[in-house]
Amino acid sequence: MAVTAAVAAGCLVACGGDKPATDAKAELQIWVRKPPGSNTEKTDQQLAAAFTAKTGVPAKVTALFDDFETKLQQAAAQKKLPDIVINDTDRLGGLVKQGLVREVDRATLAGQADLTPSSWQAATGADGKIYGVPFSAQSFALFVRKDWREKLGLQTPKTWADMDALAKAFTAGDPDGNGKPDTYGYVIPASTKRGYTSWYFASLLWSAGGDFLTGADGKFTPAINNPQSLAAVQELTKQFCTDKSVVPGSVTAETTQAHPLFETGKGGIYLTGPYNMARFDKNLGKDKYEVVALPPGPGGKSVSLAEGENVYLMAGSANPDGQTRFAEYATSVDGQTLGMAGDTDGNVVRLPVNSKVDTAAVRKDTRWQLFAGIYQDGARYVPVVPDWTPFRQSAADTLNGLVADCAADPKTALDKLAQTFTDELTKQGAKA
Repeated sequence: MAVTAAVAAGCLVACGGDKPATDAKAELQIWVRKPPGSNTEKTDQQLAAAFTAKTGVPAKVTALFDDFETKLQQAAAQKKLPDIVINDTDRLGGLVKQGLVREVDRATLAGQADLTPSSWQAATGADGKIYGVPFSAQSFALFVRKDWREKLGLQTPKTWADMDALAKAFTAGDPDGNGKPDTYGYVIPASTKRGYTSWYFASLLWSAGGDFLTGADGKFTPAINNPQSLAAVQELTKQFCTDKSVVPGSVTAETTQAHPLFETGKGGIYLTGPYNMARFDKNLGKDKYEVVALPPGPGGKSVSLAEGENVYLMAGSANPDGQTRFAEYATSVDGQTLGMAGDTDGNVVRLPVNSKVDTAAVRKDTRWQLFAGIYQDGARYVPVVPDWTPFRQSAADTLNGLVADCAADPKTALDKLAQTFTDELTKQGAKA
């Protein structure tokens, strides 16, 4: 009931009081969260052009990156929402809460049975209804400077202790041989913006056996302050505060600032996604780094964050049939193959969600298979609550505070965060 009320209230703001007259020839306005002028934007443009060529429905792509969500809110306030938004899976709850997206009737969607069950999970709201169409999936792995590691005579890390030892060696051992103390171990996007700190931390948390929340059937209690979660936080703070093996300035770094730190030789270990491989191959050199799974943590497992993007059909569109047809094309074998962009850095489909796509036929780079295996072997999406954004942001604020202030007590901070989670669960009607 709370979700339904929020949708209705939000739609009054986003869509206006009256439904617009439908027009099957109306141009679809498609917003993508990509840097303007990037190769990924070019791929999105090609996807839209191919869709138009196939269906006759005109489409225009607008690439936005900085403050994407703020700009979307402004468009909603002005009652000028785009028809389609392609954005992160963990933004679903907030879009539903504000009534900015319409429900998807999966049964009537052409090709829906070809999409993987796990990808549909990431398009499903806390009320069990579907509010997006899966478009792309991804997992994360460690990118390690192989040339640095071999120069120092060290092995590929098999445990967290190995990983930390390698990071300390990269920090103190002059792996680039320039005689200057200007290299570090970890590259970490630890900014609070968009909740990056907790986004990065999720894989460490789950690999340590910890969790943000625990529960079932949409009812949760906080788990962020249990012993396993505390151990994961202590690992993160050790990297920053005790070992001092993290690139300086990481507490304010977003991903756009973190990527160059790896490819320019500031840091040698980076937990990131497959979309960076083509970029690093070009800017650093494929022979200088390796990609390996995150070693098992204290929980005995290696668990990657799973995420990706959905095609969101925005509320109030004058061309709802066109919205549906675009979603069907984007998830078809042709649309997914185009979006994968081969082995180039223009990929907007990281791991295809269409089970009929032959990944090996599209991509010759076998490193993609590592990420596919990590995704299939237990990668986890964030908990399905009505709106994940407040949890992600409050966790990021707490974690960022701990790595920025090494005198802070992790247990005290996590107990306070657990109470914040409890209050938010109560507010969202999701408390066990």
